[in-house]
Amino acid sequence: MATKKNEESNEMVDNFSEFKEQKNIDKTTMISVLEESFRSVLAKMFGSDENFDVIMNPDKGDCEIYQNLQIVNDGEVEDKNKQIGITDAKNDPDDPDPDCEVGEEHTKKIDFAKFGRRAILNLRQTLASKILDLQKDAIYTKFKEMEGELVTGEVYQLWKKEILLLDADKNELLLPKDQQIPSDRYRKGEQVRAVIYNVDNKNNNPKITVSRTSDKFLIRLFELEVPEIHDGLILIRAVARVPGERAKIAVESYDDRIDPVGACVGVKGSRIHGIVRELRNENIDVINYTTNPQLFIQRALSPAKISSIRLDEENKRAEVFLRPEEVSMAIGKAGLNIKLATKLTGYNIDVYRDLEAEGEEDIYLDEFKDEIDDWIIEALKNMGCATAKAVINTPREELIEKADLEEDTVDSVLKVLKAEFED
Repeated sequence: MATKKNEESNEMVDNFSEFKEQKNIDKTTMISVLEESFRSVLAKMFGSDENFDVIMNPDKGDCEIYQNLQIVNDGEVEDKNKQIGITDAKNDPDDPDPDCEVGEEHTKKIDFAKFGRRAILNLRQTLASKILDLQKDAIYTKFKEMEGELVTGEVYQLWKKEILLLDADKNELLLPKDQQIPSDRYRKGEQVRAVIYNVDNKNNNPKITVSRTSDKFLIRLFELEVPEIHDGLILIRAVARVPGERAKIAVESYDDRIDPVGACVGVKGSRIHGIVRELRNENIDVINYTTNPQLFIQRALSPAKISSIRLDEENKRAEVFLRPEEVSMAIGKAGLNIKLATKLTGYNIDVYRDLEAEGEEDIYLDEFKDEIDDWIIEALKNMGCATAKAVINTPREELIEKADLEEDTVDSVLKVLKAEFED
């Protein structure tokens, strides 16, 4: 019977060694947990585990337990769990020590299996509880470090307010309704991509929430589809989204040989089409980032063409003037375009009709390329003046300062532009 129990004990430790491999618990931690579990049971049985040595043999899948007893004179044993009479120590049937003396320690090997099935069951339950806690801690730590990263899961269960996904390791991921793109529709068994949105460990119960509406989801998709972004050659500077409807993303490259917008879009839209499909046909505007706030606002309101801009940089406000026919385009359907431009640039944007343009037709500066150098036109556009009227109505000193142009150059430009409206 003792042999059978011993085999059961060793087999139990061996089984937990296999469990360690399946749950990716490192060897050192597993040995520590096994020792703690044995000591916990020993403390319950003997009142203390202080005088026990527990030696784990992970390669063999078993352990050795030794009890250290203080040798005292016969008849002076007060605590048989910590002391042993000298005669008993010398004649111990399992570990005889004929040369021992009073005051020394007598070490006896303990057969854990002899403690009975109840002790073994107690040990098994203690081990299972500790390993489960370890597993939960490992899952929490792993996914906490992955917040903001892309993950793929299989739809396992669909509920009204959320969807349960399982990743490749069968870890549970929750996709709440408010983190789903409005037009998302799922079927059981379908593969779903999202980003790790939030990980908490309330009551030692890891909860992993994923998102498809987060700006980071759009960023990760671009990193996946555009090698130049993944390699750091193109940087994503700003993102604004209304999930499932429209998004704007500002990109920049320090390498003049790389066109960041072209690289993101791909040949005939090959790269961006995959992202658009993943986002349920969400329209994506990719624009060149600039530190010039006027030009950045101008690009962010694309495809609308701006006549002029007045900035209040201290309060982060911008007054944008456009031709009447451009106003609705700048605002966009349900105010979507201006909402995204505001989020992208960080400026509160107010759109106004250019009243002077209403009474008299304006002309875009690009139409004067035969008379004005391209670099001058670009300098004027960069300060928010995209039309002839916008330049004419801007104070001469401001044109010289903000466009960084010579006085003679500004006078020459004004002369050309005014001549167009003299008649």
